[in-house]
Amino acid sequence: ITVGVCVLALPDVFCLCPHASAVCTVRCQKFLISRVGEDWIFLILLGLVMALVSWVVDFCIAICLQAQKWMYGGLDSNIFLQYLAWVTYPVVLITFSAGFTQILAPQAVGSGIPEMKTILRGVVLKEYLTFKTFVAKVIGLTCALGSGMPLGKEGPFVHIASLCAALLSKFMSLFGGIYEKALCVCVCVCVPGVLFSIEVTSTFFAVRNYWRGFFAATFSAFIFRVLAVWNRDEETITALFKTRFRLDFPFDLQELPAFAVIGIASGFGGALFVYLNRLIVQFMRKQKTINRFLMKKRLLYPALVTLLVSTLTFPPGFGQFMAGKLTQKESLVTLLDNRTWAKHGIAEEFDYIGHSQAWQHPQVNVFVTLVLFIVMKFWMSALATTIPVPCGAFMPVFVIGAAFGRLVGESMAAWFPDGIHSDGTVYSIVPGGYAVVGAAALSGAVTHTVSTAVIVFELTGQISHILPVMIAVILANAVAQSLQPSLYDSIIRIKKLPYLPELGWGHHEKYNIRVEDIMVRDVRYITLNCCYRDLQNVLMVGNLKTLALVESAESMILLGSIERAQLQALLSRQLSRARRLEYIRDRSISLVLHCWVHFQPGSCATCATCTPPRLRLLKAPHVPPDSSPLSLPDTGGVLKSAAAVFITRSFTPAKTILFIFFSLRFFPAMPIAEWEEMQLDEQVNFDDCKIDPAPFQLVERTSLHKTHTIFSLLGLDHAYVTSIGRLIGMVSLIELRKAIEGSVKAKGVKLRPPPGQFPGQRHQQQRERGHRAAQAVGSPQHLAAS
Repeated sequence: ITVGVCVLALPDVFCLCPHASAVCTVRCQKFLISRVGEDWIFLILLGLVMALVSWVVDFCIAICLQAQKWMYGGLDSNIFLQYLAWVTYPVVLITFSAGFTQILAPQAVGSGIPEMKTILRGVVLKEYLTFKTFVAKVIGLTCALGSGMPLGKEGPFVHIASLCAALLSKFMSLFGGIYEKALCVCVCVCVPGVLFSIEVTSTFFAVRNYWRGFFAATFSAFIFRVLAVWNRDEETITALFKTRFRLDFPFDLQELPAFAVIGIASGFGGALFVYLNRLIVQFMRKQKTINRFLMKKRLLYPALVTLLVSTLTFPPGFGQFMAGKLTQKESLVTLLDNRTWAKHGIAEEFDYIGHSQAWQHPQVNVFVTLVLFIVMKFWMSALATTIPVPCGAFMPVFVIGAAFGRLVGESMAAWFPDGIHSDGTVYSIVPGGYAVVGAAALSGAVTHTVSTAVIVFELTGQISHILPVMIAVILANAVAQSLQPSLYDSIIRIKKLPYLPELGWGHHEKYNIRVEDIMVRDVRYITLNCCYRDLQNVLMVGNLKTLALVESAESMILLGSIERAQLQALLSRQLSRARRLEYIRDRSISLVLHCWVHFQPGSCATCATCTPPRLRLLKAPHVPPDSSPLSLPDTGGVLKSAAAVFITRSFTPAKTILFIFFSLRFFPAMPIAEWEEMQLDEQVNFDDCKIDPAPFQLVERTSLHKTHTIFSLLGLDHAYVTSIGRLIGMVSLIELRKAIEGSVKAKGVKLRPPPGQFPGQRHQQQRERGHRAAQAVGSPQHLAAS
């Protein structure tokens, strides 16, 4: 009813009262929010925007790849021109992507998942969620993938979804603040996209946000598929990579050992891929000469890498032995086919006969082609992901895993040409099923995720191989996690982002480490009765964001924590420019009065008319009748009238500056340094300062495992260590990271002191230790050393 009344009365409202139209708009918004819910509206908009962005990016990538094939096919009469077209096209696109990203927003380089993990951890990274980064990410990713290089887009789309959520919540005041509850989504697949985003970005996830992620991802995937049907790319809403596996008997139990071997080998392969990627980056950084040269020529490295990869994949050249003319999508479609290449060759009834023939070479068999494809794509993908462009590594690894599974499947088909006999039934080997298992296992090993199993089910549209896929993914994760960190954690270590690593398996000695073993005992603190000089000394040493507030240096009772900005504001207010000017003005008035008494008539013994002309104007002032009486000593009417002028007349800023210049020009210099020393010796007043009365605290016997869990769950960056309320140390992410990485060794299980020591000896030792720490913090030697 409210909406109907507002809509019917809208023309009259605009004509009669503009204020009423604003009220009507506000009421409509409140009604919409109360009935529909702001979460639903925001998530619908997020899914819609992501679907449009994904479809536009895919459409542009397809056009770029078709243009490359058109150029390559149109020059078939000259192989040299074909080579130039095949190589120049990706080099230009990659160079443009690298240059455009570097100029507009360097934060868009890479997948963005390591940075999103750090941001969701609670660390603020500048310029990573801005509109410039969004534009650079989308355009740079489109050009990078349109070049045909072995790069992926799944990781960057997690970052793009976060950018859309942040920008929507920023520019739409109606939905402000929902970004904190929004979930990163990937629009290629709905359910596994949510699971993958959670696995790669979060250590702990709030289950109450589960439905938000699934709703946005489902709506986005629906719009994405509808757009594909509308553009006539698909006949109906279907799987992206359709497979035709048997549903009645998809695999035999005797094949489970082969699937397990794929999982174990994929675990080793995933760890090797992460190690190779990190080795390439570290090698480029350690070579100082190469590093300095590439820093000056930033576009040279991506151009050289693209030239190398394009040369090796040139179809008439070495690329003919590794299906070099196929794109990643075309390669994956052929690898997932359920026909057997080794036994029957390429069948005439293939739907993708043009693409499948790329795996057949007259001089080598399909096994050599698959091995060359796996080996070459493996190091090419590891090298290509180091290019400073927006890109991911999920899709290249997914294709490599599918090729490895296909190789195992073709080998099984060659070893059992008549199939597997089970209870009188002959079951033929399906190499496409092995490719599905290999793709899920290798991608899961590289990213340390299990959701890749669900991803392959939604990509292929079949769930027949759920048991072998889950077995292979779990085995691959178990092997890879014991050897190397995930690809995203490896990038976090390379970039030295402030992220807390996970506790590894089997490190039982780390469970004996306590907070007292890793904490920093020399803690910067301020006391409740400190002066501004102590505040200045503490702020000059280090750049801690927060400082502990204790009762006194003797008791060390923790009262709270204060942010550094608050303390800087207190010190700046105490030594502010306004207070300096006020002191100078008061000092000038006193000097003028003193000089006036000295130069008034009769004060000079030699001449009674020696009054300076510049002071003669102050002899006969006009004092308003409502001025307050002055309590001045009886030194003459002239002195009283002069004081009345200075006290009763208000000073404007311009007059004040002129007066100060006059005072400094004709009178002695005023001791500003002495005034500053007096101000610094005053006691600090914390009444106007925001104090956190309950900073997070740990006891000294807290284990490393519990500390890691608390820091990860609450997103802490530091915590104070107390003993019976007394501050004895502080532990931060730096100490915790060193302890987890093995830089700090356990000192063994420490026994508590006997009860007889608690009343006397232990308290005395703690007081002495706190007193020594307070003296060390305030000493000049400590400040100089720091």
